[in-house]
Amino acid sequence: MVNKNVFITGIAGFIGSHLAELCLSKGRNVIGIDNFNTFYDPKIKRQNLSRFQSNITFYDGDIRDRDLVTKIFRENNIHTVFHLAAMAGVRPSFQNPTLYADVNLNGTNIIFESAVRSGVEKVLFASSSSVYGNAPKVPFAETDDIDHPISIYAATKRANEKQAKVWHELSGIPVAGLRFFTVYGPRQRPEMAIHLFTRALFNHQPITLFGDGKTYRDYTYVDDIIAGILGIESALAGFDIVNLGENRTTTLIDLIRLLEKITGETAILNFEPMQRGDVDRTFASIDHACTNYNYSPQTDMESGLGKFVEWYRATFG
Repeated sequence: MVNKNVFITGIAGFIGSHLAELCLSKGRNVIGIDNFNTFYDPKIKRQNLSRFQSNITFYDGDIRDRDLVTKIFRENNIHTVFHLAAMAGVRPSFQNPTLYADVNLNGTNIIFESAVRSGVEKVLFASSSSVYGNAPKVPFAETDDIDHPISIYAATKRANEKQAKVWHELSGIPVAGLRFFTVYGPRQRPEMAIHLFTRALFNHQPITLFGDGKTYRDYTYVDDIIAGILGIESALAGFDIVNLGENRTTTLIDLIRLLEKITGETAILNFEPMQRGDVDRTFASIDHACTNYNYSPQTDMESGLGKFVEWYRATFG
């Protein structure tokens, strides 16, 4: 039986807001926290939250606030924790490594400490495909040797996995680390490539490509990610690390050509050198998720981009 009361950190963000809506649609009680930091315009997150805020218990605050986090667990009978709050992004992590370490490591530790003390039933947390770095073997599998991160952000996410394993060993609480592969869809963060490229196309502005355009990513539609998260929650026992991707890849150039086709606009391309921390490729093996958690991504790239562009037009005109 699926646990009824869920706590979502980063609930006003891209993935968190979609997860909250699906949980509510399934009749679950949702508790959430977000601090509306200025990584991107806080008004975007507040708009996300406004879609369902009246139906949840919401706390405006920071996961590093130990007293607040303790209060949340004390006031609510939380069964499952979905820990999605983090400082995101590879390139920005080099600009403020101390903040990334503080939020992603200290904040995560506070969430786990409070969750264990209150006796929650399960914890699922966001890791990232960035932990694979420039691993030579593709597709990336959960059993690969990955202790070679090439960004501060990736290092914090790998550290989260190790933190989580310790908390699981100490408490026995089932814990899953979710390695997301380039999630896209409505409400995607504005600094992410698909959002940036779409905005540039509609505004007839140049698109900056880092590298030769042949780097590729495993892009994963947000609805598939959310379904995957809940599937893992339902079947989780013990400790696990799980890739959530599409097991399909798209080059940067092909992504832009698809967006040109969907928008009817022509891209103006500006090529620049690869940036520090960027990886050449991501490609998820999803055998583990499919076999053990009934994961089955349904959205191909063209239809997913079509849904994103439809949302973008409706939201931004």
